[in-house]
Amino acid sequence: MRLPSGKRLKWEPPAAMLLVLSLGIWLAVGPWLRPHYPIRPLATSIQLRAGESRSEVEYLPNPPAGESQFRVHHRGQPTPTDLTNAEALKLLGPEAHSALTAGRRNWVFRVLNITSWYNLVWIAIGFGGQLLFSGRMVLQWLISERRRESVITESFWWFSLVGAVTLFAYFVWRQDPVAMLGQAAGIVIYARNLRLIYKHKRRAARAAGGSVKRS
Repeated sequence: MRLPSGKRLKWEPPAAMLLVLSLGIWLAVGPWLRPHYPIRPLATSIQLRAGESRSEVEYLPNPPAGESQFRVHHRGQPTPTDLTNAEALKLLGPEAHSALTAGRRNWVFRVLNITSWYNLVWIAIGFGGQLLFSGRMVLQWLISERRRESVITESFWWFSLVGAVTLFAYFVWRQDPVAMLGQAAGIVIYARNLRLIYKHKRRAARAAGGSVKRS
């Protein structure tokens, strides 16, 4: 495929986009793929994460005779483990235990779709990435207003790149392949623009150095 200038479009950027996207999908649905457990009817459950390890704690208010109210389903184990109320409380912690048994969740957890305060770290990463991503447009607008012409500066591409990488990491944690798709392409495009800028600067510096020598 040729550009309007007559130059051929390089294949490396599209290949890099595909590579970044594939990596994100593998990280999201590969080693950390959430299994489906046989949760009892009318039971509520809450997912637990610990690195690559995932399990799900199930609670049934009125279980049949001989069954426990609490069960924990582990990946790779076909049979769930029964828990006492004290064991479930120790495993989940007071807040998650209360949310599970009451059929509700902390409003912060519910609004942000998380299960623990530790997950707020990832929420902060996501908000930080979005702030950078939105801030690039504000920066570009302010600079353009100052110069009275539309200008895209080098800092615009740096804001874009850092914001896209941060959001990509957040969406991997969220396991959102649609959002990952958009950021995967952006990461490569922003990095490519920065590379072109620095290549142009090096050529200009060499040209200026040659002019000085000739003079």
